[in-house]
Parts: sequence; structure tokens; C-alpha cells
Amino acid sequence: MTRMTPFTSPLLLGFDAMEKTLERIAKGNDGYPPYNIERLRPDGETGAPERLRITLAVAGFSEEELDVTTEENQLVIRGRQTDPGERDYLYRGIAARQFQRTFVLADGMHVSGAELKNGLLSVDLVRPEPVRMVKKINISVPD
Repeated sequence: MTRMTPFTSPLLLGFDAMEKTLERIAKGNDGYPPYNIERLRPDGETGAPERLRITLAVAGFSEEELDVTTEENQLVIRGRQTDPGERDYLYRGIAARQFQRTFVLADGMHVSGAELKNGLLSVDLVRPEPVRMVKKINISVPD
């Protein structure tokens, strides 16, 4: 029995890579760290591109322990804490932890910056207005 997905429609040609990306992201999502995504309104600028901000709660991580990269059409945020071995804990409720969060970016979106402040990592994204393009395709008739 074959599996039916929204991408198996004959009208959606060439979206198989996106389907695989969505499956991979759905498998690796454990809910940590929590995050928000918000739309930032332009300050009265006409024609300003849409901006988005992803904010992750990364308390306990330093700038050196965080990594923000773009890989193809994905934004990947990684956190790696090292466990200092010289401490003698009586109780340990805060564990050194690693995480990786992946967000799929639409075509044309790019990261404009990232900031770590008060345990919150904010990553700003810009989505420029898409260029509307109509292309005429010539139809050839064999002789």
C-alpha cells in the first residue's frame, strides 16, 4: 500500500525535496528550547519588506555555545553546553544540554541578524517582496 501525501498531487511537480525536509523536521522536534515567531511591522516605511523575528529561550547558554547558520533553504540554530567537570554538585537540577532547531525558509528569505540578550536569542529574517514575473512560452508547430 502506498502512502498518500499532499505532495503526491500531479499538480505539485518538483516538491519532493520539500516533503523530505518537512518529514526530517517533524521527526527531530522535541519542544526544546521553546520559541516564538513574530511579524515585525515596518515603521511607516512604504515598500519595506516583511520582517520576521524568531526568539528562542536559551537561558544558560553563552554566545560561544550558540551557532546560527543557514544551510540551503534552512535556518539551523544549535546550542552546545559543555559540562564543567571540576564542580562538586550536591544537587543538580540544571543539566548541560544540547539542542538543534531547524526552520525552513521560503525562497528569497535571509537572516538579517541575531542578538542574545537576557537569555533570549532573537534571529531577524527579511522576506523581500517577490518579483511578479510573467513569461511567455512560445509554442512551436512542426512543419
